[in-house]
Amino acid sequence: MTSIKNASRTATTIKIRSKSEHSITRSRDPYQELMLRLFQQEATASRGRRFLSMVEERQKAGRPLRVEEWKQVMDDLGVSRSAFYAMRNKLLGAGLISNRGGVYKLSGMFSRDLVDMARWWWAAVLDNDLDSL
Repeated sequence: MTSIKNASRTATTIKIRSKSEHSITRSRDPYQELMLRLFQQEATASRGRRFLSMVEERQKAGRPLRVEEWKQVMDDLGVSRSAFYAMRNKLLGAGLISNRGGVYKLSGMFSRDLVDMARWWWAAVLDNDLDSL
């Protein structure tokens, strides 16, 4: 049996909204809107955002958040171990964070994946010139 700590975290689901009024950049709080597209519940979205903020702050301060600090992070977020790892795995799967060398870091994989998908859709499916994107 696989524990949630070691569960697969290679992909995740994100809600895509097709109407322009739902675009993230039109939101009053784009960060929260992004989290709501990743997580089904608002409380989990808020915890995900807080966790990302922890990772970002510690990374900028030069003392990255270590994997071994999971108990403290759980206490700070007020979640169970399974809830923490489920949230963390979703963020890892989305490419918003990475876990390398025993530390959490913000990752650019999410952005690269979205750009790659947009370029593919524009050129391969819509048959447009990639330079016109």
